[in-house]
This record gives sequence, C-alpha cells and structure tokens, in this order.
Amino acid sequence: MNNPLLELFDHSPFSKIQPAHFLPAIQEAIDKAKKEIDSIVNTTETPSFSNTIEALDYSGALLDRITSIFFNLNSAETTDEIQQAAQKISPLLSEFRNDIALNIELFNRIESVYNQKDELTLSEEQITLLDKRYKSFSRNGAKLPNDKKEQLRNIDKELAQLSLSFGENVLAETNKFELHLTQESDLDGLPEGAKEAAQAIAKSKNKEGWIITLDYPSYIPFMTYASNRALRKKLSMVFGSKGFHGDQHDNQEIVLRIVTLRHQRAQLLGYNSHAHYVLEERMAETPENVTSFLNEILQKAKPAASREYEELEQFAKDLDGIDQLQKWDGAYYSEKLKQKRFNLDDEKLKPYFKLENVINGVFQVSSKLFGLEFEEVFDIDTYHEEVKTYNVKDKEGNFISLLYADFHPRAGKRNGAWMTSYKPQMKKEGKNIRPHVSIVCNFTKPTPSKPSLLTFNEVTTLFHEFGHALHGMLANTTYPSLSGTNVYWDFVELPSQILENWCYEKEALELFAKHYETGALLPMELVEKIKASATFQEGMATLRQLSFGLLDMSWHAKDPSAITNVKEHEKTIFQETSLYPEVAENCMSVAFSHIFQGGYSSGYYSYKWAEVLDADAFEYFKENGIFNEKTAHKFRDNVLSKGGTENPMVLYKRFRGQEPKPEALLKRAGLIA
Repeated sequence: MNNPLLELFDHSPFSKIQPAHFLPAIQEAIDKAKKEIDSIVNTTETPSFSNTIEALDYSGALLDRITSIFFNLNSAETTDEIQQAAQKISPLLSEFRNDIALNIELFNRIESVYNQKDELTLSEEQITLLDKRYKSFSRNGAKLPNDKKEQLRNIDKELAQLSLSFGENVLAETNKFELHLTQESDLDGLPEGAKEAAQAIAKSKNKEGWIITLDYPSYIPFMTYASNRALRKKLSMVFGSKGFHGDQHDNQEIVLRIVTLRHQRAQLLGYNSHAHYVLEERMAETPENVTSFLNEILQKAKPAASREYEELEQFAKDLDGIDQLQKWDGAYYSEKLKQKRFNLDDEKLKPYFKLENVINGVFQVSSKLFGLEFEEVFDIDTYHEEVKTYNVKDKEGNFISLLYADFHPRAGKRNGAWMTSYKPQMKKEGKNIRPHVSIVCNFTKPTPSKPSLLTFNEVTTLFHEFGHALHGMLANTTYPSLSGTNVYWDFVELPSQILENWCYEKEALELFAKHYETGALLPMELVEKIKASATFQEGMATLRQLSFGLLDMSWHAKDPSAITNVKEHEKTIFQETSLYPEVAENCMSVAFSHIFQGGYSSGYYSYKWAEVLDADAFEYFKENGIFNEKTAHKFRDNVLSKGGTENPMVLYKRFRGQEPKPEALLKRAGLIA
C-alpha cells in the first residue's frame, strides 16, 4: 500500500489519507524513531550535549508529524474508523513513550551530560533543554526497578485507552440527542438567525421543523433566548447528564479508574499525588499554592457572586413570578437583565461581527502589534472543504507560518475551540523551519439569508484562540520541544487571554466591527456598553471558574481511593461555590473533558492564574497605548517568540519589569474598587 504519511511531505497530505493509513504509518514511524534512539544509545562517543540531548530532541520527527495529523483529525473530523484506529494507536504510543522514558542506557547518557553541565558552555535555551530532559526521565520512572517500570507501562497504557473512551462517550452523547420541534411557538424568543440555523439542521436530516442539538452554537442560543422554560429545562437536563446514564456511554467508572491510576502512577514515581507530580513543572509549584490561590480569589468573588445571584433571582421573580431560579434559567434571565441594564442585546451586536470581518480584524490587530501579513491561499490540502488556509509573512515578506482555520460545527467535530499544530518550529542545520498552526472553533454557520454572525462571546473566543496561534506562529527557538506553546501549562494561557482585551477597545473595534449590510461602524455607545457590561455578573462567572479548578484539585491532590460515588464527591466539592439548586440527574465530572481527556488535569486553575498575568500585562499595554510598538515588541521578543526556553516568570519580568499583581485582575473584574 502506498502510504502518503510515509512519503516526504511538507504540508499535511489530507486528501490522500485514508483512516487505514494511520496504524501502519505510525508503526513504521515508531520503528524509525526507535532506530534513532538506538543510534544515540549505541554510539561509542562520550556523551555530550549535541550527541545526546540535542539528538534526542530532534528524534521522532516523522512520528510527531503523523500523530499530530491523526489526533487533530480525531478531534476535528473524526469517524468510526478513526476512533477504532485510536484505540489501537494510543496504547502503541504509550508503550513507545515508556520505552524511551524507561531506557536506562539512554538515561545514563543524559545523566552523564547533566552531571557535567556546570563545566559545559551552554546557552540559556540549552540549559533549559538539559534540565527538562533530565527531569522528564527522572520524573517518569527511569530510576525505577524493572518490576515497577512494568507497572508504570501498564498504568500508562490503560490511561491512554480510558482517556480515549471518555472522549468518545462524551461525543456520542452529544451527537445522539436532538430536540425536534414542529411548533414555531416553541421557538419564541429565539433570534431569527438561531431559528434559521435550527431549520437548516432539520433540513440536513430530512426533517420538517427545527432541530436543536447539544453543539454550543445550537444549545447556547436556545438556553439564552427561548422563553419556553420546560424546553430549556429538558435541554439543560440532557446537556448536564452526558455520560451519566448508567449505559454504554456512562463515564462514572472511567472517571474513578482514571483518578485511581493517576494516583498510583504518582505514588510509584515518589509523589504524594498526581497534582504534586504535575505541579512540580508549573509556575504554581504545589497543590497547596493552587488551593490557596483559588481560595483567595473565592473570598473576594463570593460576596459579589451571591449579590448577583440574589439580584437575578429577584429579577426573574418580578418579571415572570419565578419562585426558585434554576440552572436552566440562568442564561435566559441574565440576558434579559443585561438587556435591561445596558440595553445591550447580543442580537443587536451580531450584525457588526460578521465572521469574515472579525477574522480580518484579528489579522489587522496582529499586523499593527507584530508586523504580520496574512494572505488566504487556496492550493493547500485540507481535511474539510470549510477549512481556510493562510500564508503568514512579516513586513519584509519572510514566511512566518502556515495557518489553518476551521470555524463551524460538524458531526465529527468535538465541541469547543482550540489551537493546535501540524508542524513545529525549530532551527536545524542552519535553517529556521517554520510552523504549521491551526485554530478550530464552533461558530454558527451561514444560513441562506445571513452570513456567519458572531456573538460577542464568540468574538473573544476567536481572539483567544488566535493568541495561542500567535504563540505558535511567532516561535523562534532552536529545539522543537521548547518551541511555541511548549511552556508551563499555567503560562500557556497568557498569550491567548491577553489578546481578548483588544475586543473591548474602541481603537481595535473600529478596525473590524462593521455592519455586514451597511458597512456602518459599531456605534460608540455600543462600544461603551460592551466595556461597561464586561464586568456584568463577573462574580458569578469567577465562582464558576473557581468551582471547576477546585473540582479538578479535589480529584487529583489527594488519594482518591475513598471516593466511590462521582456525584456525591462532586456535590461536596461544589458546596462552597454553588449558587443554583442541586440537580440530582446532572454530573459535571463525567463530561469534564478538559481534565479527563485534554491535558488540564491538576491544571484547570491555570485559566485564572493566566488571567492575573494577562490583566497585569494589559495594564502595561494601556499605559503606553494598546498598539504601542515598543510594548508589543517586548511582548513578542520576551514571551511569544521564546516558547519554553526559560522559566516563565523570568520571561514575564523581562517583559513587564516586575512580577504580576492580582490587583489588576480583581479591579478589571469589578471585585475590588
């Protein structure tokens, strides 16, 4: 079989790839990577930085390329065949990673270089790589006796499969439900665009009427605008109970098994808990620091959140006689209250945020800040016809990156928004190899009468993911494992979250917030209202984020063996942060993909942590003007281009001149004066 994944390629050869190509290509790439490792181990040369540490970082390049294509497709364009392949591929990769991590001869060479690091003349980046490589081996079992190594291998193999099964169950639960409506009165309150989208979904399934799904662009507008409370409740109950039905897609046992195995793994490696293991390589350093950080913000946010909730409950009572505000009422009455207070309706804003204009806007902001130029190109192979591709260059015309952008929901695509990479940046053999970066979102599709019009929340989502993309595109490091977003997890959200700030600034909005029909600029009073409403119910939003962070730590910061009931455990943890009445049929953990499928276990707090960084950093931008070139260059040179080459706090202080202070965040959120 001719396998396009094993032929020489620069751009990912999507149109030539069949699901059947992946397993044999990955098996062959693993064999090739093993030979590269063998040549490092078996050389008769004395261990040195170049023949050991550097050689190891450049090894496995083909495998990395193929697996990045595979797992990105599994998220953005999956099929039954790809999911079946994933069940075979994940254990193979887990086994291979362990083959490297537990290779004692390889570790001995690394340790030999590490022990002489004070005598070597190494750059800051090389010192970081050496430390990282040594720690990655010592932290992953290189010093364990053989029987414990075998135990570790078995744990990792099982964890890889459980994580896949967890994600597949959530996706299956999302896809299997549809709310099929045939009475137009059931859609009362819904904006025309949302109605059209629901009609288009029904039409695509050869049905009359309207269909609401659990995909965010369908679910969120219904929960926000539909006046039929019974239907909102029905939808909310199904959404909140994904993976919690005691059937073949139930995730309760998987959650308990994952946290048990993670704890066993940490203990095996000499750590108190999974969180202790993870946080050793984070800015926060320890679970105690994380819990204290979350609780400190909780103390500041809870009084504001309680006031906001009481106000919302009173508002719902006065408006519709609602005695007890429920979870399925939150978005609906919040939107009504927001409209009353600010006369700011997302539907009034959406015509000013045509997707193509917002894309152009984020390009212009990036151009003014970092001197980038974006050109859409049509000869790059993609995995779906909706994916757009752009060549990114600097002002001198030098190629910076290839950018893929995939904006709309589909059956084979998971919910949410993310940035990823198909090819890493690195410097090798005198060449600066530039990256291929991708952003994936789930925005409302165009309808026969309207283009894709974004809510303001979706605008900030696009800017957020683009901040991650800039981190990837502007990478300028020597070694692939330190490039782009390969940074401490609680630092990775800084570039994404800081870029959201430009969405609230008149100077930036004027670049792209234009009415899709008339071309008129977003009126100034709406800009002021957007800024004023930015802190609307910020206490409640903060409490929600903190509850997720605390839930994550509760699963991972101590021995979970006493936890036998996922729901009961969750209820206990949420006592401090819950405002709405408990819903017995709902469970968050069993669909908490960030920590059980994504890489956020013991790391969900990092969103809040990065908010402290981004608020503090944006204060610095505002001092000198939001498009000040000098400030932007400092951010590019010390944060965006540096990847993980130095300790993030060192990089941050080099940009900002000081450590971040939480006051900027608390002030921005309206939690302190």
